[in-house]
Amino acid sequence: MGRYARWLSRRWASPILGPMLVSAMGFVLLSGLAFGLEPNSAQPASAQGDVASMDLESLLNVKVTTASKFSENMSDAPGIMHVMTRDELQRFHALTLSEILNHVPGLALTTASFTDRSIVAARGDQTTINSGHILYLINGRPTREVMEGGIASELLESFPVNILERVEVILGPGSVLYGSYAYSAVVNLITRKAEGNKLSIRAQGGPDHTIAAFGDATFQHGAFSLVAAEQSRQNPNWSLPVVTIQGIQNVTIPDRGKGAYLGMNYKGLSLMSSYTDWKTSYDVSVVGDAVWRRGFGDLGYSAKPTAHWDMNFNLTFTRTTFDAWNDIPNSSRDSYEAVFEWANHVSLGKRDQLTFGALYNYIRGKEKTDFSEPAPGPTLVITNGSRSGGGFYGQVDHKLLDHLKMIGGFQANKIGRLDFNVVPRAGIIWGPAPHYTVKALYSKAFRAPSLSENHLNYIETNEYGTYSLLGNINLKPERVATSDFELLYENKRVEAEINCFYSRQTNDIVEGFTPSAIRYVNLGKATFHGGELEVKYYLHENFFLSGAGSYQGNHDGDGNANITPIPNLAGKAGISYQSSANGITASLFDVHQGPLSGYSNAANPKPTAYDLLNSHFAYDLSKYVHSSGFGISLTAQSNDLLNKSVWLPNWKNVPGDSIFFIRGRTVLVGAEISF
Repeated sequence: MGRYARWLSRRWASPILGPMLVSAMGFVLLSGLAFGLEPNSAQPASAQGDVASMDLESLLNVKVTTASKFSENMSDAPGIMHVMTRDELQRFHALTLSEILNHVPGLALTTASFTDRSIVAARGDQTTINSGHILYLINGRPTREVMEGGIASELLESFPVNILERVEVILGPGSVLYGSYAYSAVVNLITRKAEGNKLSIRAQGGPDHTIAAFGDATFQHGAFSLVAAEQSRQNPNWSLPVVTIQGIQNVTIPDRGKGAYLGMNYKGLSLMSSYTDWKTSYDVSVVGDAVWRRGFGDLGYSAKPTAHWDMNFNLTFTRTTFDAWNDIPNSSRDSYEAVFEWANHVSLGKRDQLTFGALYNYIRGKEKTDFSEPAPGPTLVITNGSRSGGGFYGQVDHKLLDHLKMIGGFQANKIGRLDFNVVPRAGIIWGPAPHYTVKALYSKAFRAPSLSENHLNYIETNEYGTYSLLGNINLKPERVATSDFELLYENKRVEAEINCFYSRQTNDIVEGFTPSAIRYVNLGKATFHGGELEVKYYLHENFFLSGAGSYQGNHDGDGNANITPIPNLAGKAGISYQSSANGITASLFDVHQGPLSGYSNAANPKPTAYDLLNSHFAYDLSKYVHSSGFGISLTAQSNDLLNKSVWLPNWKNVPGDSIFFIRGRTVLVGAEISF
């Protein structure tokens, strides 16, 4: 263990720590600035005060940017969109991004055996072992893991959600504007802007050393603004017996994460940086510990050549690492992506909007492993590769009539050895009556092979023979074509939408088995169909209700149904009371996932239907504090109120078995102070 500790300490000193150090320094600087402010320059103390002054129409009528790369009403956006607004984020106070996304219809929490222990699947699509079919954006900039094809565990478990303004989700393809991985969904994390100077700190604790700590600060002076946030949390260790190839293994599963974010703007220049890491356990044929890390940075510049033309230049860098140890396999991965993009939005009169741009990206990664036991043996480099690519995209919105518009777009790209590729988008958006919108959309997307899928070269010889796991440099991109139809209703109190979809995937990258080796090949085909329903309703400013339901069915090219580990049916509902008059916030949110078939012989606890009920309570004491610009709130949070452990399918590893997921009820109480 001493050898691993020294090795890990060297890893922590690697350049991936840079974004965290920058964020931490920015947060410390902001703390000092906030404490030195005059009282009359501080923001309202309570979290409720941020949105309590907004009218009902403003709470629901949120502008979105993800679908077209410019601000527009959700009813005008060429995508099936769901938004977690600032008001909802404050009311329900999720601790992680995965909890936030679990509130969105059509998204489901899931897992995999080794490389991705925290996954969000869209519309039932988990045909890959990882999260590679959802693209995550931070303020519109892509952050990808390129070694394994899209791992997002540390982002889902450790991103500082206290800095979020809203989360925009597009269900369906988004490759026309965002390229690879924008396959079944796009998730855009939009952070708060500096609105004056404020510092907020929230600390919570619970039984068995459970902790959650959040801090965020904003600073504004003239044209310069800065926002910073940090998050750290630790859930109780989960001790349980797990059935492995070694028999019943008694394991202790950690769950610890931390993250930081820093954003700065000065006139047209912007800088973003974030760092996230998460420690938990993997389960292949044995159980061991693993750490996921991600560093993200973006340098941007915006210009306005004319009154109707907005232009942006961005250089984006993401580095991800993964380390597993304690038992075989001892594995280490390190990869990065750099993207340079030139993006434009032009208003061509009152009826036409044009979005176009060009981009270039470069990816590189390496994986080392040691499968020997009981002592570490020689380290093998089993993946080492790189690839460059470039593309051009364009999208036009044209209003035929005041309440009828057409959308058309495409992306053309050339990635490494892959053939020249074009993906299109087309649609019609119609407002047949006040408050009603009808959308009919068609789009395609792609996912380029990951570095491991191209370059993996692992060969092991032992007393049982030779075992090989090989990449394939001749793989084609996975492709999907999706048709969507949606009816949307909006007024000052209610937002309701119902949609149906049909998606057909081709060239799915799967593990092909031969007598001598396992090699990645393009063999898979899959079809998904179904729909989502969502309703949000403000009874008045204090009471908020939301409800959603979703259904998805699927089959492969041979007609086999239910080929993914995602239930066909799911339901979600929340209720919240929030009043600035008495300072009380009280919220409940329940996620129901339906049953799964085919796990009757699971050696571990069987995956079953479950309800995940979370609660949040806060009491604002600011009115009792006779100090301008200072506030304090008492908070209480409970996840999995029903105290039911949840086991999910051990996907792609031990068919028909299950893997640990949620340990049971977690309770935290604490306080939040702001200046």
